Amino acid sequence: MDKKEIVFRLEQLPGRVGFFYKNLRTGESFGLHQQEEFLAASVIKLPVYAVIMKLAAEGQIDLSEKLICREEDKLPPCGALYFFTGEVTVDIRTLCGLMISLSDNAATNLLLRRFGLDFLNEQFKQIGLEKTHLERLLFDGEAAARGLENRIVPEEIGALLAQIAQRHFVSETVSAEMEKLLLAQQINHKIPGYLPEGTPVAHKTGEDDGITNDVGIVFAKEPFVLCFAYNGPDVPQAERTLRQLALDLYNA
Repeated sequence: MDKKEIVFRLEQLPGRVGFFYKNLRTGESFGLHQQEEFLAASVIKLPVYAVIMKLAAEGQIDLSEKLICREEDKLPPCGALYFFTGEVTVDIRTLCGLMISLSDNAATNLLLRRFGLDFLNEQFKQIGLEKTHLERLLFDGEAAARGLENRIVPEEIGALLAQIAQRHFVSETVSAEMEKLLLAQQINHKIPGYLPEGTPVAHKTGEDDGITNDVGIVFAKEPFVLCFAYNGPDVPQAERTLRQLALDLYNA
């Protein structure tokens, strides 16, 4: 694996690129702008999920607690809640499943309102996410117009994923459950795009205008964490580069 070549290829992309890699067997890691903040899009759902699972393991919340999704709470796809008619009663565990596997935006906002942005940001710091933070609900155009944006830091998200993969996040049971849900991700055209068919990838994507992100655990011969964040004008080129880099790292 030629680290300099990988960084060079990333630097050719127009816009801002954040990249972090960690070999989970050797501990080797490297990156590009990996400690900087990037627009999160739906990758912010991963740390939200992590906090909820930690709170549940500590007995502070019950994952069977029911929340009500009203018509006004429903947001356009991604997701499933948008397609249900009338009010829908859903427990927190199911909302987490929808938030991660289908990137359901309505499910995410229900959880953000339930726990509160300030509380979640405090909890982020407790799990080692010092600069990753929430500033608004999803699809809040007014807040976005005021410059409020949710942000992630590639290396911080990578450290969280490494803890999950190594069964160090909260407990072996919690880590295994989180990994299982991340493996059920249904949006698979980025990191997994060029990998051999059937390669397990436990990951969470994010996308919006001028944003494409994907962060995950790739179960190669030597498993690794890969975090990619792109804020720029050429999303298709960025995604092609990500797919090729994931394959190159898989074959390294």
